Amino acid sequence: MAEPDVLVVGGGIAGVSTAYHLATLAHNVTLLERGEIASEASGANAGSIGAQGWGQLPDLQAYLTMGSLEILKTLQLDLGFDLEFRMSGSLQAVQNEAQYEFIQDRVHTQRSRGFQVELLTAREARAIEPGLNPKLPGYMYSPMRAQANPVKTTRSFAAAAERLGTRILTNHEVVSLEHIPNGSYRITTPQREFNAGKLVLAAGAWCSPLGKMLGLGIPVVPVRGQMWATEAVPPRVYATISSSESTLDWNLHQVGQHDGPPDLTHLGQKRLTRHLYGRQTRDGQIIFGGDRQVMGYNKTPDATGIEVNRGHAAEVLPMLRDMPISRTWAGLMPFTMDGSPVIGMVPGMDNLYIVSGLASSGFGRGPMAGKLIADYIHTGHMPHVLAESDPARCITQLE
Repeated sequence: MAEPDVLVVGGGIAGVSTAYHLATLAHNVTLLERGEIASEASGANAGSIGAQGWGQLPDLQAYLTMGSLEILKTLQLDLGFDLEFRMSGSLQAVQNEAQYEFIQDRVHTQRSRGFQVELLTAREARAIEPGLNPKLPGYMYSPMRAQANPVKTTRSFAAAAERLGTRILTNHEVVSLEHIPNGSYRITTPQREFNAGKLVLAAGAWCSPLGKMLGLGIPVVPVRGQMWATEAVPPRVYATISSSESTLDWNLHQVGQHDGPPDLTHLGQKRLTRHLYGRQTRDGQIIFGGDRQVMGYNKTPDATGIEVNRGHAAEVLPMLRDMPISRTWAGLMPFTMDGSPVIGMVPGMDNLYIVSGLASSGFGRGPMAGKLIADYIHTGHMPHVLAESDPARCITQLE
């Protein structure tokens, strides 16, 4: 087996997108995944893509969301992969007067910056999504938001990369990483050793333990997100659905209020707010989730949290009160301490790159994150938009 130019660690959405885009640029790439492709957070999320437009002055968030939207269109419409992708739009429920005033201001600000968003009455929103609660004050509508099957999408990137010659090796857990004096890397799995000129860490919530193998402190924290699903039912939910409760609460309590990542639903075991997102899948299941809790690497769902989330969802979609939960699951999302992604070259290390810290929006931002890091590796020049995700701001050398 020929040694790769670039070795990517991690078979989630960011890793397979990186491998695919490197392969389109004729790089010899090997990707190592310790389990199966999409076996962690990239296969366990709701499948939402949170685009609202490029805006007048596109920042990293606009690049990641709109870029990912266009890449997913290409994968399905031009390359023929069935991602279950569609631009369904999104409706965010406004549940009280305080939320209404906050969302009204947010819509005004977003529209003034060139983003596509509207504040609708309940009647207007129910013309798009008939099952919504007619008694709520209003709904924020984002017509460019989309959805797709996260497992199919992640595995389609891997298949597209393989078509271009990338080696995708599953069940290859990295047990050792070594920086060789000539600037390359030795990567060891139980099956064999690999040597690569360039190394990309794209292992999501597991980037921190990988960094320790290289003497690096990578402040990416695993945050448990959990979800639940109904049995399959005929089409009842058409857009992606959320609530503005957490958006308002996180705005009122800015970063620095506690020792941990921003925008969590819990501080330890104490609930700070309720967060909500969900949709109906092509096979008919209605899926919802929302909790964001630091629990180490614990992926066991919490029944109490599931019931809180189900109650929240039923406030927005009353039909859910009569639908029992058929299954629950959880995954680990990679959060940074400042809330911004970590995408770029690692300081003080030759040819070492990272793409992580995409938090709860990894599925909707990972495709473009992979393209940006692939472009960086190929050209040797940092895309200007990655300045705000520069690993130099937070990755340290361990003593």
